[in-house]
Amino acid sequence: MKRQWYAMPYALWMLLFTLVPLLFVAYYAFTDGSGAFTTANFERIVQPGYLPVLLTSLKLALYCTVICLLVGYPTAYFLASRDFSENKMLVVLILLPMWMNFLLRTYAMMTILENNGLVNTVLEKLGLAKVQFIGTEGAVLLGMVYNFLPFMVLPVYTALKKMDAGVIEAAEDLGANPIRVVLRVVVPQSIPGVISGITMVFMPAVTTFAITRLLSNGMIYLVGDMIEEFFITVNNRNVGSSLSLVMLVLVLVSTLLLRSINPEQKGGRA
Repeated sequence: MKRQWYAMPYALWMLLFTLVPLLFVAYYAFTDGSGAFTTANFERIVQPGYLPVLLTSLKLALYCTVICLLVGYPTAYFLASRDFSENKMLVVLILLPMWMNFLLRTYAMMTILENNGLVNTVLEKLGLAKVQFIGTEGAVLLGMVYNFLPFMVLPVYTALKKMDAGVIEAAEDLGANPIRVVLRVVVPQSIPGVISGITMVFMPAVTTFAITRLLSNGMIYLVGDMIEEFFITVNNRNVGSSLSLVMLVLVLVSTLLLRSINPEQKGGRA
């Protein structure tokens, strides 16, 4: 019984700063300016000006998640392999960007991609024409991948490090080639880490607004920008809350679908 009291500060924190704000969001989402119940806030989301923004946000978040998985899984695999496991400095290099402020990392990416930035300077030195990066979906996508890639690498790396090396050795002893070992042994065992990584990348990517503001110069407008505009600029917290609630439901549904792939959070059989 005494051990349960140790969780009380955490439970109180979750109540005050997670549950209560969510209740306020739900309240404002289903009421109008006078406090009367309404569903008109949600009807505005499906209007022609809002739905494309939501679809663009989901598209870029999906692209970001796929790229992070394609880049992050091999990175985590090599970091967890026997050849690299002794070199802890490589893991620190993956963590190092996360020690910096999110906005500072995005500002750094902006200075690299701007017209007089590092990339265009190199292109000029090579005698090539400058490329307009800022203000494009590519710049926003690159900023997303840069900021959220560690969230894919670390869960997969943790899952691979926990894997029993004897299972891999047994597969090799039974004649499985390296590709078959990876596909039939390593990948199934790392599914929990992959699911966690996908969730941790997709959730912030679909609601980001700082990246689009800095790397698109207002040319790319995502649902995170729309929510911020309704809360800060338009001062319409009712529609802003309804948008937030819809995004929350979409994220929860996608998370449940991912969890259904591996409900017991265990890897596949060898």
